[in-house]
Amino acid sequence: MAEKKHASGIVASGDLTKRVGVEQMRARGVDVEQLIELLIDAAGAEFTTYYYYTILRMYLAGNEDYKEICEDARLEDRSHFELITPRIYELGGSLPRDIRDFADRAGCPDAYLPDPPTAESILSVLLDAERCAVRTWNEVCDLTFGKDPRTYDMASRILQEEIEHEAWFIELLSMERDGDVRPSGHFRRGTPGASPYSKNTGFYNP
Repeated sequence: MAEKKHASGIVASGDLTKRVGVEQMRARGVDVEQLIELLIDAAGAEFTTYYYYTILRMYLAGNEDYKEICEDARLEDRSHFELITPRIYELGGSLPRDIRDFADRAGCPDAYLPDPPTAESILSVLLDAERCAVRTWNEVCDLTFGKDPRTYDMASRILQEEIEHEAWFIELLSMERDGDVRPSGHFRRGTPGASPYSKNTGFYNP
């Protein structure tokens, strides 16, 4: 019988302390511990952003178009958190047991409600939060490209939505603050928080 080259490897048969997927990543040069910590920080940022966006959305009263777009970003950040979390555990990591620790290590600053909470100031906070997310997920993509297809695919899909979110808030803030038109290419989601990339569902874009 021909030898089955993938039947054995670094992880011994029956060993439950190691994961073949993780050892393959190490063999390709991924610092798995660094990646886990980065993903936990990123998950903390998505989770706290969901919380803060809930408050920011409430104070966009009277700007229903802004509120609807903020709601899409808010719900899609929750989808990102739910997408990241299983990957952390697959890699052998875990979320902090105390939510206070989790919030403190979030990879992006808290998106606090500004004072005064005008449409312009709220949109500025939203834009800064999305830009931090874009930087975060580009870093994860750089660390995993060609080495860890599963994490790269996840990070790439989240990044697609974060880039869209940034463009949305540039468009809105440009008009609200400067009276300038900087189109984002935004089209209304089919349903709020549809997450067309991170949920891997189809989307309508005429």
